[in-house]
Amino acid sequence: MATATIVQAASATTVPVSTSVRMKVDGTDPIFGDWRDDLARDGYAVVKGAIPQERALDYANKMYSLIESFGLGYDRNDPSTDFVWAIRGEPGVVNAFEKVYDDEDLIVSFDTINYGFANRTNLPANKPWPHQDQDPDRPGFRCLQGLVNLLPNGPNDGGLIVCKGSHALSEKFHDAMRGEERIPAWTKEWYGFTDAGMKWLADNGCEWIKVEAGPGDLLLWDSRTAHYNVPATGTQDRLAIYTCYMPVAEASQDDLIRKKAAWEARVGTTHWPNALHSGTNVAMKDGKPFGIQRDRPLNDAVLNERTFKLTGIPYIKAN
Repeated sequence: MATATIVQAASATTVPVSTSVRMKVDGTDPIFGDWRDDLARDGYAVVKGAIPQERALDYANKMYSLIESFGLGYDRNDPSTDFVWAIRGEPGVVNAFEKVYDDEDLIVSFDTINYGFANRTNLPANKPWPHQDQDPDRPGFRCLQGLVNLLPNGPNDGGLIVCKGSHALSEKFHDAMRGEERIPAWTKEWYGFTDAGMKWLADNGCEWIKVEAGPGDLLLWDSRTAHYNVPATGTQDRLAIYTCYMPVAEASQDDLIRKKAAWEARVGTTHWPNALHSGTNVAMKDGKPFGIQRDRPLNDAVLNERTFKLTGIPYIKAN
């Protein structure tokens, strides 16, 4: 069985939660006076400075060290301790989700990290794949997605494109497009927008926005919000850690057991924190297993009490 080191925090960090009410994101939320108003209105928000800039840039350095450790052309050879779980446990990141759900008992997805290198000339042309990460037949606010941005991210630095306000039109859209043939998907929790769907969004006043952010900013979006990513066209790399949390009360015991299995195998999940889908550690290139494989992290996670709870394991009931 896989193990992790659990470190008791020296002192608890208390982060106040203002206007304690769970967000519905259905047009009936109160005025919060912060980024939650943007999320309710636009379907996305930027939480400025969720992680202090100096610490965010240090995490970025560790991301570079990780990719260098594969020996694929980088040669600093300075592998660092695990940084992904440190980011997942950052108070400013976790607290944002606590505010949305009005709940401190959360679990986190075992989602991916993203390297978007600038000045790449060997990549095929990028074709947008606008989509929403939610089953159209299960409407309403069900999941809040997020990513922590680690480097300056301007208009030409690649990253997240969102369709402002599309979350609020999701049910109307799917009612109107009910008879359209769907783009094939590997899960019901994904819907791709066709050319006809894109026209509908435009005809209904939706605007596509390139989200810009600084080091340490947290980007949030409703899973109903149409979105996609674009590569960098400037000289700045893009480094991001995907972070998504949900109340553990919304996960079943079967979900938590499945999540524990993913943790023990050190495999990732999608953005759904209840481990709706889990992945594999087999790296692929051109449809074939790549020569360099790792079935364990470069440095295994060192968890404190808070981050261990985020795995969901402490909430599994004894038989």
